Amino acid sequence: MRRRWLNAVLAGTVLLAVPAWAAGGESLAVEVWKSPYCGCCKDWIAHLKAEGFAVRVHEVGDLDAARRRLGMPERYASCHTARIGGYLLEGHVPAADIRRLLAEKPAAIGLAVPGMPVGSPGMDGPAYGGRRDPHDVLLVAGDGRHRVYASYR
Repeated sequence: MRRRWLNAVLAGTVLLAVPAWAAGGESLAVEVWKSPYCGCCKDWIAHLKAEGFAVRVHEVGDLDAARRRLGMPERYASCHTARIGGYLLEGHVPAADIRRLLAEKPAAIGLAVPGMPVGSPGMDGPAYGGRRDPHDVLLVAGDGRHRVYASYR
């Protein structure tokens, strides 16, 4: 009886120590396509790495062509495009929303933060003076339409 109780306590402790994304077996390997000259892209990549993502970067001269090849509609364009777990990420998508996407597994192309809103990950350093512009993270459907996935106000 005592051994069962001890095993149960140990198992619970291990589960609490494992992040939710790891318990689901999701890979946190992200591929990013970006311009070699983009500083905010580097800051977004640093955000992902700090959140436990493994990042592989492809520096490209024609990001629009890479975005088209990957399948993200042009109207959601930002300064970088990424791929993880069969989904695309466009722009400064927060790590928490990426994890939610991987956990929920919706039928979609992926997530997009069009433009480069100040206050989003990678656009939130000291150079911006603490400014945070309201913006949405969009879930982009296979037909190119979208719905708001998360709002930051």
